[in-house]
Amino acid sequence: MANKTTLVVGASPKTERYSNMALHMLKEYGHEVLGVHPTLDDIDGIPCKRRIEEVDQPIHTVTLYVSPQRSESMQDALVALRPRRVIFNPGAECEPLKTRLQQEGIHCEEACTMVLLKTGQY
Repeated sequence: MANKTTLVVGASPKTERYSNMALHMLKEYGHEVLGVHPTLDDIDGIPCKRRIEEVDQPIHTVTLYVSPQRSESMQDALVALRPRRVIFNPGAECEPLKTRLQQEGIHCEEACTMVLLKTGQY
């Protein structure tokens, strides 16, 4: 799935955060990456949108690094984006969102993006 654009929701400039590590690892593995951060236009040169609704290009994968309370409120925006899949990283699992996405035909996985990359399953 190389060269498929991935949207990192919950992107962080803090290097100790898993979302930051995932941004860099996705780039390192050759994927086009965009972040979603409410106040930043980029993180270490990786472009960011302030809201999912601002994404104006096709997205193959959305990888979530936000709490279930935050992601559940993003249901309509994620459905409108029409990604091929959504990855719920540990701690981001949200059953109502997962159910809605699956009803809309969007594949969902509960997995760690970085583990998927390192094990060749991404």
